[in-house]
Amino acid sequence: MTPPITASRARILSIAGSDSGGGAGIQADIKAITALGGYAMTAITALTAQNTQGVQDILPIPPGFVREQIRSVVSDIGVDAIKTGMLGGVAQTQAVAEEIARIRQQKPDLVVVVDPVMVAKGGAALLAEDAVACLHTTLLPLATLITPNLPEAEKLTGQSIHTEEDMRAAAMWLHERTGASVLLKGGHMAGENLVDVLLGPAGFTTFTGRRIATRHTHGTGCTLASALATTLAQGLSLPDALSQSCFYVQEAILQAPELGRGAGPLWHAHAWYPAVRS
Repeated sequence: MTPPITASRARILSIAGSDSGGGAGIQADIKAITALGGYAMTAITALTAQNTQGVQDILPIPPGFVREQIRSVVSDIGVDAIKTGMLGGVAQTQAVAEEIARIRQQKPDLVVVVDPVMVAKGGAALLAEDAVACLHTTLLPLATLITPNLPEAEKLTGQSIHTEEDMRAAAMWLHERTGASVLLKGGHMAGENLVDVLLGPAGFTTFTGRRIATRHTHGTGCTLASALATTLAQGLSLPDALSQSCFYVQEAILQAPELGRGAGPLWHAHAWYPAVRS
């Protein structure tokens, strides 16, 4: 493991699927990490043929090659935070968890943000049904922060989530079984007011906002998780990292380039690191 470098240029490894349309997955992660002043590295778990209208095809990467990607960059460049997204199947999930556990043995303070990506915005399955149990037993207990949306949280907990109280209960369920902090994103809840619930070391914090009327929201979850991994690795507290990351994502939505005929991508390059932090 190489020694850490300055916090502002924290090394962030994204382990996720590739989005050929550039709006989500590895491509969104690289853009967000770079815009926020981090150094982005990648380990690709799957290739997708994908655009704003949906996912046309998926080609999983063999788990052994996923391992090799992780080991290659970490052994040479080092890593300050890891963000995971689309994993695909049991074998890939197991491989990723084992590699993160190995890194943690040498770097106990490693930031690990797990975005439990299960379904693409267009409806394509991005996590195999039998991989959910593997996620529970292998990867989630290694997380610093877990960032499910409501459908993902329902899948992980087996609970129906319709209210803020339900969100708190689901966050507590996940925290008690993993030890991780939990950000439960409320964007799928009906209404113009948005509520995100964070359960961190200091307890519950609620973040509220107004829904932005737009179809250009492809990659918001990937972008937020990458922003959180970056800002946490840069030394921000969890509430401050979330506030900063939410601001970044909101601006990326507001300045979306309006590309494609479906769920369009964000504009990740709307701000550079010093401007975002000021």
